[in-house]
Amino acid sequence: MITGIGVSAGIAIGRAYLLKKQETALTGLTITDEAAIATEIEKFDKAVELSLIEVNILIDSYHEANGSEGLEILEAHIELLSDPQIKEDVAEKIFAEKKNVNDAVIEVIADAVTMFKNMEDEYMRARAADVEDIGNRILKNLSPTGKAPAHTYPPDTIIIADDLSPSDTISMDTTCIIGFATRAGGKTSHAAIIAKSRGITAVVGCGNLLTEVKNNDLLILDGQSGAIMVNPDEQTIITYQAKREECQAHNLLLKSLKDKPAITTDGIAVKLLANIANADDMEQAHDLGAEGSGLLRTELLFMGRDAFPSEDEQFEFYKAVALKAKGKPVIVRTLDIGGDKPLPYFNLPAEQNPFLGYRAIRICLDRTDIFITQLKAILRASAFGKLKIMFPMIANVQEIRAAKIVLNEAIEDLHKAGISFDKTIEIGIMIEIPSAAITADLLAKEVDFFSIGTNDLCQYTLAVDRMNEKIKDLYDPYNPGVLRLISYVIDQAHKNNIEVGMCGELASDANATLLLLGMGLREFSMSATSIPTIKNTINNNAMGFANQIYERVMAMDNSTTISAYLKEVNK
Repeated sequence: MITGIGVSAGIAIGRAYLLKKQETALTGLTITDEAAIATEIEKFDKAVELSLIEVNILIDSYHEANGSEGLEILEAHIELLSDPQIKEDVAEKIFAEKKNVNDAVIEVIADAVTMFKNMEDEYMRARAADVEDIGNRILKNLSPTGKAPAHTYPPDTIIIADDLSPSDTISMDTTCIIGFATRAGGKTSHAAIIAKSRGITAVVGCGNLLTEVKNNDLLILDGQSGAIMVNPDEQTIITYQAKREECQAHNLLLKSLKDKPAITTDGIAVKLLANIANADDMEQAHDLGAEGSGLLRTELLFMGRDAFPSEDEQFEFYKAVALKAKGKPVIVRTLDIGGDKPLPYFNLPAEQNPFLGYRAIRICLDRTDIFITQLKAILRASAFGKLKIMFPMIANVQEIRAAKIVLNEAIEDLHKAGISFDKTIEIGIMIEIPSAAITADLLAKEVDFFSIGTNDLCQYTLAVDRMNEKIKDLYDPYNPGVLRLISYVIDQAHKNNIEVGMCGELASDANATLLLLGMGLREFSMSATSIPTIKNTINNNAMGFANQIYERVMAMDNSTTISAYLKEVNK
């Protein structure tokens, strides 16, 4: 038995196929004369050109039924391959350090991967896999042989690998491959996201025990629990064949919920929204039954380029999302960058503690020129749909008031220019800093809504760096201190007659759904693929039961007991 993280539910029973990763190594060879330097640059340009052709072929052959995630990732690869910063960095190593092109690419990609992996935001950390993927593609196209050998798989194959690149997962032949397990990876890795959208059973983060699996071993993969059984006995196989049939029936049930509202059995309506990054995400969210977006991340618009986007560029981006939302609300989070999310063209200071440093609203209030440009673009786009504005990382009342002063300047500029916008646009804040949660009664008087960002709220409340391997297990949203803060924020929002939602990971945790309902939460925003599962939980339970769960949990004194209890009541 091997245990990992189940990231794509389902039961797969098949034979193991060990997929070995092609290793890249520095040659250490240097170049000296100018002709050789020019040749190395030419080799890089040719490899990038071939890589772009390959990705475009994947895009052209991509089937819409596989979901929009894979297509978006491939489009992001086109952007990365076209990024002038990568070429500039590679050229610099060739010119200044006399590196050959192979070594230059390896070092530039390694630096970029490290940068993304050190970011706090899970979504942004997952981009490290994209950078590594395009780097491997360029390196493959630099070699004389070029194309990697194609793999052929027998039916009912379960891939075993150290990790899988986004390209590997997107191009996976699901007629033969029924699941995969990886030594590394997490819930937000692209391999996990694509597996879920394509219905491929997957378990990641299995650790070194997975290396003991041999080619052709019989495996049972449980994508719900994360369990992998190696060479199981006949009775275990029969048991899991029955479970597989149950899973297939359950998946059909979830698909049937798309057009049904989320309402408890005693008639309490709940709003389920999606966390998105662009207009295409909004379209997919509709397909999964979302009632709008509770979080539009805007920082991706600022990344992968060599200058700040103009007001018009931003306007077109927000307008596209507003139109795709078809009149449903979209909460636009203002720029959330900082030491953990650097921009190559914005000279941010190096910081010893970037998560507590110069970032998000702190940058915007310091650089009001950047801030007012974004606010004007959002306001202009609000004429095309129901947009709301949300400020991140608010710590106190003064910051809200300062942000509203800049917003009023943006409004005045548009008034003078005769440009239309939604004059009743709602303003809200993310509650992700403990000082904001504790003073929710004061902050509620300044805004129209709260959105609880549980990822940072948990991290800051428990003083736990989630990216620190030694203490990441201490990151625990079920800690009584975290739950009390969440409950207090919801209570103060209700007392002050403002809306309150949640856009952190806890919103997509089905074990937490009834507890959060009992706290009074009526708006959940999550990855769109989680919506059917959360809706199913809501539609099959009563508020009276949720209230009982809340009362019992809030009387418990430790997260181990709380987690065990919630798992039991949610079986």
